[in-house]
Amino acid sequence: MSEMINKTAPEGNVPLYLFRSGKNSHSYEYMGVHNTVKDGKACTVCRVWAPNAQAVAITGDFCEWDPEKYPLTKIDDAVWEGYTDEPLKEFDAYKLVITAEDGTVTYKADPYAFHAETRPGTASRYYDISGYKWNDGRWFEHKKKYPHYNQPVNIYEMHAGSWRKYADGSVFSYDKLGDELIPYVQEMGFTHIELMPLTEYPFDASWGYQVTGYFAPTSRYGTPKDFMRFIDRCHQAGIGVIMDWVPGHFPRDEAGLAKFDGMPCYEYADPRKGEHKEWGTLVFDYGRTEVISFLMSSALFWVKEYHIDGLRVDAVASMLYLDYNRKDGEWIPNKNGGKENLEAIAFLQRLNEAVFAEVPEVMMIAEESTAWPMVTKPTYMGGLGFNYKWNMGWMNDMLRYMSLDPLFRKGSHNSLTFSFFYAFSENFILPISHDEVVYGKGSLYNKMPGTPEEKAAGVRCFATYMMAHPGKKLQFMGTEFSQHDEWNFNEELEWNLLQYPEHQMAQTFFKKLNAFYLGRSELWEIDFSWEGFSWISNDDDSQSVIAFRRFDREGNELIAVCNFLPVRRENYCIGVPYAGVYEEVFTSDAAEFGGTGFTNGSNIRTVDEAMHGFEQSISLTLPENTVFFLRCKRKAAKKPAAKTTKTTAKKPAAKTALKAPAKKAEIAKKPAVKAPAKKAEAKPAAKPAAKAPAKKADSKWKRFLNWWKGIISHVT
Repeated sequence: MSEMINKTAPEGNVPLYLFRSGKNSHSYEYMGVHNTVKDGKACTVCRVWAPNAQAVAITGDFCEWDPEKYPLTKIDDAVWEGYTDEPLKEFDAYKLVITAEDGTVTYKADPYAFHAETRPGTASRYYDISGYKWNDGRWFEHKKKYPHYNQPVNIYEMHAGSWRKYADGSVFSYDKLGDELIPYVQEMGFTHIELMPLTEYPFDASWGYQVTGYFAPTSRYGTPKDFMRFIDRCHQAGIGVIMDWVPGHFPRDEAGLAKFDGMPCYEYADPRKGEHKEWGTLVFDYGRTEVISFLMSSALFWVKEYHIDGLRVDAVASMLYLDYNRKDGEWIPNKNGGKENLEAIAFLQRLNEAVFAEVPEVMMIAEESTAWPMVTKPTYMGGLGFNYKWNMGWMNDMLRYMSLDPLFRKGSHNSLTFSFFYAFSENFILPISHDEVVYGKGSLYNKMPGTPEEKAAGVRCFATYMMAHPGKKLQFMGTEFSQHDEWNFNEELEWNLLQYPEHQMAQTFFKKLNAFYLGRSELWEIDFSWEGFSWISNDDDSQSVIAFRRFDREGNELIAVCNFLPVRRENYCIGVPYAGVYEEVFTSDAAEFGGTGFTNGSNIRTVDEAMHGFEQSISLTLPENTVFFLRCKRKAAKKPAAKTTKTTAKKPAAKTALKAPAKKAEIAKKPAVKAPAKKAEAKPAAKPAAKAPAKKADSKWKRFLNWWKGIISHVT
């Protein structure tokens, strides 16, 4: 637990008081190294939290690394402060000289440094991040006008060092990455880029998940302002930027946070709480107020100073559970005897409150891999306060299902349908992430069974179903052109595969699928409520077929029909809500994608045969391993009642080929389904009746598209 706040701290020092109280969410403005003016003279001030240190000094290029020239003094019982004679110059390397209570001297990087040496160097570098002129005002206006909750979110997750490389194996700079990545993401139809961690880290093989610089973008690719310019260019091109952020653990590197002042400082002292043995890392002490200020400040730093649109918070489950990856006897129960880390829960709630208080439009995304309740519910309701959660259950169930031999899929039908029972219990993002294409798990292509043609069809089938499923979307780089090998952070993606037709067709498929998703508000406008979804059929386990409806707020709807077997189904009938004519508007089986080219066409007429709770039905052909979408292009008009007179006898009602469509209040009920193999995360609320389309055109999407096209023309 935290130390008592020093009540004798310098009077009127509000930043210090707030820092010690765990309430300074801008502590990077006070702590660390900053050029300033003291007694009318330019100099540099250095402030360090080191409560257990015997002595602290700053040294570096500016004093020829003399460890004694600039000692710091305590301004309260835990924070040290000192001034240099001259201001540091940009890129000056420096370190903090920490003398522990036992006399041991360690050279540490500045926890609040804005820039750092490129590994293997471990020194901090002085850098003034102020002065960059941003040009993304229109982007922020758009975000306020069109909240992301009811907008398309299609995320391209990528690792900056291995997306592309130069011929000699060297990595792209932030500027070069912007030159190549931004137009590619635009062309492919993704709305956001998610960057695997770019906070400074020493070990390449950690992929950025073992952080030493929580306020410094890695110098591997350039300077802090180079990174700002990359984000600025993304925004001008209409692309949001999400960054992985790692508050759950940190590495043991001597120059980093580990035993910062000779004792556990940033980490829990007891290894039963303070270590992740599996990862070889240390766990932040969420009970120390100074650690809370440090982490909250880091999150807001990226959102405020770098205009980051969202933070994907890594490994939230490892923070929430005291027994995470620990055996009996290796963890300490909380004060109530439970396994929940109450301090971490309180921290996450305070974190989200602090971020949303300053930037309401930000995306705070939890990578939470368990069934922890109310992750995306407000803190005043007892939730953690995030606004999105990765749907790891859906991901694991579907990847396991798709990897099965088709002969055995009927026995795992619940894996296909179970996610719909809890789809609206949280605000979900459906991920196909980097973790699923490494360590022997195989690429998405190689997860599919069968021949190369069947594998390709399986990828198309799965990806199209993913777009139809409620929730925002994310896929890892390389999937979009069917990379075969697992991801290797040391190598660039297999771009050479695009010389082959099958990979060209795969890329064309993802481009067209993404465009279809962007253009159909039914697939994203109501992602987090039963109002946007309704079953048609979910119980045909013997044929591995499901069908369902998606709606937008204006009542427009699409029907998704999914055949998950490599078997063509002729004359397959499904119930439909309206009498009239339907048309197929997208299929994963198109010839240009490498499919058979079969289509049900644009003249699919209903018949008066009740099915799936509807009065009408249609007959379809379901190509093998295919998902396609239908819409009702023309509803049958209601036939007016026949007029009668006193002089004529009543005529019998004429038989009609088509019954009038059901009234809104008579929307079909969900057919009975088989009991799932496991409990649903939450019981869905009763589904409201879907409204009939009010308009043909999706005016909201047109406004969005026009805006996007407008700013694309201003890419720098």
